[in-house]
Amino acid sequence: MLPDSFYPVVIVVGAHPRAEEADRPLAYRLRSEVERWKERHAELLDVEIAAMVCTDLWYLNDEDLRTKPTICIGGPGVNALSAYLAQHLDESHQQADVLMQLDEDFTDLRVIIWGRDHEKTVHGVELFTDRFLDGYLRAVATQIEPSDD
Repeated sequence: MLPDSFYPVVIVVGAHPRAEEADRPLAYRLRSEVERWKERHAELLDVEIAAMVCTDLWYLNDEDLRTKPTICIGGPGVNALSAYLAQHLDESHQQADVLMQLDEDFTDLRVIIWGRDHEKTVHGVELFTDRFLDGYLRAVATQIEPSDD
């Protein structure tokens, strides 16, 4: 069991060979951005945010992970979680062959990012980092999870 003050952000890539080769490095880059954000805001945080990278298969088979803030990288063709979430997330932002599905109010802390090709997916992760990562991580840091009582 994780400590109460620990908030993982799960960055999910597909277990597909193309996703492992192309999307996993993007996930690690995004994880580094989360670490940089934490360093800039360390004095304000009273919770420990930690980004972890895993595959869609691990995520989908772990009940605890499925309750955590999640950023999914890669399209439905290479990421089973993207295929699932694409049907369940309403908000979407499409720009130059990049699709991001997210709740801009960050009530729902699940995000999908993918592009028409690898370069567009790279661009999508950059757009998310520039436009939404700060607000997303602030929401993660201030979220209140329901108790099991």
